[in-house]
Amino acid sequence: MSDLHSIDTARVGEFAAILPAWLIGLLSGFFISIPVGPINVTIMNEGARRGFNYALFIGLGSALMELLYCLLGFAGFSSLFNTRIARATLELISFLMMLFLGLKYIIIAALPATTKTVEKVEHRLHPHHAFTIGFVRTLGNPGVLLFWIAVSATFISHEWVENNWADKWECIAGVAAGCVAWFALLAFAVSRGHGRFSTRTLTWMSHVSGATLLLAALVIGFRLVKLLAHR
Repeated sequence: MSDLHSIDTARVGEFAAILPAWLIGLLSGFFISIPVGPINVTIMNEGARRGFNYALFIGLGSALMELLYCLLGFAGFSSLFNTRIARATLELISFLMMLFLGLKYIIIAALPATTKTVEKVEHRLHPHHAFTIGFVRTLGNPGVLLFWIAVSATFISHEWVENNWADKWECIAGVAAGCVAWFALLAFAVSRGHGRFSTRTLTWMSHVSGATLLLAALVIGFRLVKLLAHR
């Protein structure tokens, strides 16, 4: 068992050396922003109508709220990995969340322009500028916070991000860059693509993202079984 643990630790070390925390954050921020939702639909509509700058600022507002949710997710797991039971519980939460979202994104057929929660928040705050529209629309989606809780738990429990604030901030900065990169790419494609970037393209990308999340769920599920088997 000690040999298996040492092999696993070595593999984790090799993986961490190849993918530092900022790169893990960058990749996750980019690909997590792809699935269809109110923000992407808003950017597509406003980018085609008002141009690149307006659509980009919607994305920047959304990226800031994503960043805050990511920060809250990491802040909740500073001291929850001291026992095997706690770690297994977080692995289970991560597995269920990845499985649910993977299935949700892979079977989605239409682009949701908004949700009831988003409508309620917008009715109270009345955002008028592009940046605040993006910020408020992400604020009104509590599922984003739950998702970042699951993602941060996955990163720390797998030791892809070390349980210290230096590594966490590095990952969070990468997440911000990844989110902004996706929203900027989407805004540019919509505003300059002259109709070539369609809702069908975004739906297809959402299906790919869903398949990726299902693959991640399988990996997490395998690790969870291994963790419970070594009790």
